[in-house]
Amino acid sequence: MVKATGIPGGCAVGDGQVLGLLVWTLIAGTEYFRVPAFGWVMFVAVFYWVLTVFFLIIYITMTYTRIPQVPWTTVGLCFNGSAFVLYLSAAVVDASSVSPERDSHNFNSWAASSFFAFLVTICYAGNTYFSFIAWRSRTIQ
Repeated sequence: MVKATGIPGGCAVGDGQVLGLLVWTLIAGTEYFRVPAFGWVMFVAVFYWVLTVFFLIIYITMTYTRIPQVPWTTVGLCFNGSAFVLYLSAAVVDASSVSPERDSHNFNSWAASSFFAFLVTICYAGNTYFSFIAWRSRTIQ
C-alpha cells in the first residue's frame, strides 16, 4: 500500500511540475493573446505551477515539520482538489479553443499544450486521491 503524506504537491511535483511548465510555455511562446480563452489557461497553469514550486520548497526543506499548527493534510487536499478542478476546466477550455482554421502557425503548440494540460489534470487527480486518503486516515486517528 502506498503511504500518502498529504503534503501538497507530493505527486504533482515530479511529473505535474514539468508537464505544467510545458503547458504554459507552449502557450506563452505563441500569440495567445489573440484568443481570450488562453488567458484563463495561462492563469491556471502559471498559478498552480508557482504554488507547486512553493510547496516543493516547503517539502524539501521539511518546513512542514516545523509548523505543526498547520493541518498539512487538509491543506494538501484543498490544494490538490482545487488544482484538479481548475486544471480540468482549463484543459477543456484549452482543447475547445484549438482549431487549425484559427491560426495554423500556432496550432501545433496549442494542441500540445492541450494534451499536456489533460496529463497535468490526471496528475492532480491522482494526487487529490492520495491526499484524500491521507486526510481521511488523519481525521480517523
